[in-house]
Amino acid sequence: MLQNNTIGFIGGGNMAEAIIKGLVAGGMAPRNIVVSDPVLDRRAHLATSLQVRTSDDNSEVAKEADLIVLAIKPQLAASVLSSLEGAVTPQKLVVSIMAGISTTFIEESLLNGCRVVRAMPNTPALVQTGATAICGGRRATAEDIETARELFHLVGTVYQVAEKQMDAVTGVSGSGPAYAFTFIEALADAGVKNGLTREVSVGLAVQTVLGAARLVQESGEHPAVLRDRVSSPGGTTIAALHALENGRFHGLIMDAVDAAVKRSKELAGIKLL
Repeated sequence: MLQNNTIGFIGGGNMAEAIIKGLVAGGMAPRNIVVSDPVLDRRAHLATSLQVRTSDDNSEVAKEADLIVLAIKPQLAASVLSSLEGAVTPQKLVVSIMAGISTTFIEESLLNGCRVVRAMPNTPALVQTGATAICGGRRATAEDIETARELFHLVGTVYQVAEKQMDAVTGVSGSGPAYAFTFIEALADAGVKNGLTREVSVGLAVQTVLGAARLVQESGEHPAVLRDRVSSPGGTTIAALHALENGRFHGLIMDAVDAAVKRSKELAGIKLL
């Protein structure tokens, strides 16, 4: 479906770049991708590195595109959408990756019967290992959902959820890479504290997290089952797990997700620019 479309990105930040890389790797011609961004250096980077067309005019990009990806900060939603109203016709599909901004808000901002799919990707999309959740607005068709699924499948895995679950998605996978980065940093620091070189400690920490995640994915086992298998009676792992539980590790992660979910909900209610 995507190959026959011109895809326009409103916003050319890191997530837009990740998706564009996936599109190009998947066989889409760069000439069929056009990106608007207010920053000249950013436009130059995208044009040079990915060979896509760029512009500083959101409306012109929206007019040309068959599929429009809203890749802007949620605080800019109202002002950007108002500038696009005349350019987004009902024949165009709008895909939004703005955190906290509902499909209803977008539909009511573009008062011409537009079709909207909302998505929450995450930064590992930059290396084609992202996790994305999608949901359709009131007018989105099954074909629109499939088009969005095809788009984000190019940069990782895709799950369809109800829109009421998107704030939870934001807390788990949207913000989740930051939790993992923090854990890797702490694990590596602990290795250095106990005598490893920084290079070796970081390498071990990264590969351990990568391998553990892959083991969960490929085994189909519950993480608790896999954890129990490496926790020998009286051994080192159970001693370490005891220390984590004393520090409320499990509860802190849940608290972190709750905080991200709360902020996602706040973004939907803030006074938008």
